Amino acid sequence: MEEPNDLTLNDLSKSFKEFDEKIGAFSSILEKFGLDIITKMGQTNLKITQLTDKINELDKATIDIKSLIPQLSNVIENQKILEKDLDLIKSLIININISPSKKEGVEDVIERNESATDKKESIISQLNDLKADLEDSDDPQAVKSILEKIKEEIFEFTGGHRILYEISQVTNRLNSAKSLSDLFDAENSSSESIEKYLEEKIEFWINKLMVKN
Repeated sequence: MEEPNDLTLNDLSKSFKEFDEKIGAFSSILEKFGLDIITKMGQTNLKITQLTDKINELDKATIDIKSLIPQLSNVIENQKILEKDLDLIKSLIININISPSKKEGVEDVIERNESATDKKESIISQLNDLKADLEDSDDPQAVKSILEKIKEEIFEFTGGHRILYEISQVTNRLNSAKSLSDLFDAENSSSESIEKYLEEKIEFWINKLMVKN
């Protein structure tokens, strides 16, 4: 027969063993729970990383699109300029294709009146004024505005002339110029300044208009 003390020790040993097993089971549960949390956190971090990458790609795409806007604007502006130049070239071709005899016939029928002479003198006067003002002006846009007005009057006077095309070339350059001292041909370091180029062209245009009936 077991002594009372032995029974108590056996009970304690058994209880301790059960407690140890429960602690072990509980530890396993905690370990598994911890692993699940770590796994889910890893998956969440991965998804966040993937989402961040997609956001960065979207930002980059947005920046790329924005960078194309100025280029698209330039394309549209150049298209408008090209259309104007094409209209001018058409008018020049029509004017050139009229035979000399036909021109003489037209000139015989249409008598040049005083208003046409006044128009030519007005254009020449405006060109001379512009040339004189170039030294004191350094505003490309102001010069462009004057040239466009003169261009319209030349078209009304001549019905089409190479001068119109040359004026268009100058106004196109003035669009991007910051100063009249800029090179006319920005890609050619030996090019004349816009001011110098325009002075020479104005002389040329005046001479052409002087012999125009």
